[in-house]
Amino acid sequence: MAVKIKLKRLGKIRSPHYRIVVADSRTRRDGRAIEEIGKYHPTYNPSVIEVDADRVAYWLGVGAQPTEPVLAILKKTGDWQKFKGEPAPAPLLVAEPKKARPSFEALSGDDEGKGEAITQKKKAEKKDEAAAESESAEA
Repeated sequence: MAVKIKLKRLGKIRSPHYRIVVADSRTRRDGRAIEEIGKYHPTYNPSVIEVDADRVAYWLGVGAQPTEPVLAILKKTGDWQKFKGEPAPAPLLVAEPKKARPSFEALSGDDEGKGEAITQKKKAEKKDEAAAESESAEA
């Protein structure tokens, strides 16, 4: 029985997610797998690649053959170079953790006017204007 390390497609139509699996070469692409050894999400920026290096080394050691896409992934992670005894590639780009948005309370700070209206009421403005007019008329 020939064993292959290949990609198993999951996800919606335009949102593919793959699992890196070890399966019999005669099975369907998304068919039964012997073992799942990793994940690959190409649509994320940067793409997510998670590979169980110990299991990959084991399966390559017992003769499993990776498909071309999986071979490219293994070369990016450095597992193929480790298996062949070659120097490791440069480290992968790791996504920066997203900064949490500040809460409303943190943005407002310690304002003295909490609970009060920012603008004055219109009735008070009219009274002030009437008082100002009467003072100017008297002078």
